[in-house]
Amino acid sequence: MDENGNFIVIGAINHPNSAGGYETRWGRAIVSRNSAIPPFGGMAPYDIVESFDDDLPEHLASKVLHTLPLPLPCTNYPMLFAPEQYPGANSESRPSYAFHKVPIPDLKPEHGRQLQKPVTLADWMRARGLLTVEIIDNGRAGRFTFLLEGLIPCSLYTIMSLRQHDLNPIGPTRPGPLGVPNVFVTDQQGSAKYDVILPNPFPSPDTSGANRIVNVVVLWMSEQMSHGGAIGRYGLGGDIHAQLKFRKPMFDEFITNA
Repeated sequence: MDENGNFIVIGAINHPNSAGGYETRWGRAIVSRNSAIPPFGGMAPYDIVESFDDDLPEHLASKVLHTLPLPLPCTNYPMLFAPEQYPGANSESRPSYAFHKVPIPDLKPEHGRQLQKPVTLADWMRARGLLTVEIIDNGRAGRFTFLLEGLIPCSLYTIMSLRQHDLNPIGPTRPGPLGVPNVFVTDQQGSAKYDVILPNPFPSPDTSGANRIVNVVVLWMSEQMSHGGAIGRYGLGGDIHAQLKFRKPMFDEFITNA
């Protein structure tokens, strides 16, 4: 969010189309938190305050990034991200915070918080990454190797695996980490490497119960906390913030087996 409570979106944006329905296109926009909320799995147009591109005007480049308040506004996603650890997370309430001022549980000044200055939209958009995927162990596992740069320096990150049914409106599955332990720390230049092996990440679509990995998302963790088998406590925008992902589902060419 920005300081006015509007969403800063770089990703899939819903627009009206000529047929009287809606379509999703990749874009960049400041989106009103008062945008219409359809049922989960439905679509509604975003109320766009301002669109932008990679060449940011100064009034947008200098925008200070904030977390979403709790409960998360403008959401219809019926999912607890850490049901065993925080079963009441969706009922908690707190305001929006600038990234560098997010309360970190049990933090004392002498602990040495690393992020001391605001994170701007221009800072955020410097992130870049390269992913290499290999099928190993006679087709039973996949190795994911990330080389990342331009992230927030000296910060805790995780990588989420988005699977085929995580957004299924009939029965969504819970998004999980791409490996456990599921975190890495950037260096003082905002660079990092993450290397992980997962069992059977790409089962054949014909396999009963198959839930293939179709995308990966690099997430900055604003509370600087790891959550075991969960990617975060509150969900996207609350305590985990998506900085890099692919524009569309990927990995169709890969098949693994149990």
